[in-house]
Amino acid sequence: MSTTLKLPRVGMNMEEGTIVEWFVKPGEKFLEGDKLYALETDKTTAEIEAPISGTLEEILAKDGEDVSVGDPICTVKE
Repeated sequence: MSTTLKLPRVGMNMEEGTIVEWFVKPGEKFLEGDKLYALETDKTTAEIEAPISGTLEEILAKDGEDVSVGDPICTVKE
């Protein structure tokens, strides 16, 4: 089963962010809590943890891409 992960809100006023770097590549497995990617907002840069365990299928938001809260960023095979 595939799950689409969406950009989370990491600050109360956050509306969008920039994917700085993906730490996991397509085809790689990861566990819930592993660092998936770095996200830059207008106030900070944060390393975002995986909310679930699985295998990264496809990156939908590439490095350097601006993404709105709730937009799909990747698909994960559980």
